[in-house]
Amino acid sequence: MQSLGIIESWPVPNAAAAVVRADGTVAGTRGDTARRFPLASVTKPLAAYAVLVAYEEGAVELDEPAGPEGSTVRHLLAHTSGLAFDTPAVAAAPGTKRIYSNTGFDALGDHVAKATGIPFAEYLRQGVLEPLGMTGTSLDGSPAKDGTSTVDDLVRFAAELQAPRLLDARTVLEAMSVVHPGLTGILPGYGHQRPNDWGLGFEIRDSKSPHWTGASSSPRTFGHFGQSGTFLWVDPDARAACVALTDRAFGPWAVEAWPPFTDAVLAELAR
Repeated sequence: MQSLGIIESWPVPNAAAAVVRADGTVAGTRGDTARRFPLASVTKPLAAYAVLVAYEEGAVELDEPAGPEGSTVRHLLAHTSGLAFDTPAVAAAPGTKRIYSNTGFDALGDHVAKATGIPFAEYLRQGVLEPLGMTGTSLDGSPAKDGTSTVDDLVRFAAELQAPRLLDARTVLEAMSVVHPGLTGILPGYGHQRPNDWGLGFEIRDSKSPHWTGASSSPRTFGHFGQSGTFLWVDPDARAACVALTDRAFGPWAVEAWPPFTDAVLAELAR
């Protein structure tokens, strides 16, 4: 795909990208797709998938108590537990406000580890990474932000999101559907969003503006970006997903570069 060559103009030391279609075929790659990059918050979708594996295995229930009083596993996945961004402080009642929370994903990791008797990083490896052949991916700390991976590995994960093998397709559909519709909140790096829609561990584009995906991205697009200059989106209407990893922290360069890149990728896919 010629559009992937746009990453070569990005003001970053290293970048790699790929597009994978809904049938699992790779439409194109650019850069060193085997290079390991820190994922930052692109760790969250991987962690969320492991939580959903635990749910399907019967180790946890989505509506069982987890996190602060009144919160559930579902609240933690959807950033509606009330936990603050990076501290254990409770800033709102569960289900009343969308507060993007790293602490919430740490609580999820602890909850699954306690329920299964397996450290969360190991549970992620056994339940998600190993079955998908993601040998270049590891979780080396917080389930919110301490993953490391490659484009090659995230292509496998993006293919799984489009044609699930590890989870029932209905569970994945629920994960990409809005939990607690209409809640407002802050999308880090993009300010206040009305509404700020999320599924179970995945951000949902809907009509958000500004946004890190493209102007032509469908409202059903879901995924995540990371403060390490990384993103993964899946656009069900385009029947494709895109991964881009860099080693420059998210900032104005990404706000400017990412949307036209995505629009170019989608335009090429449509042709």
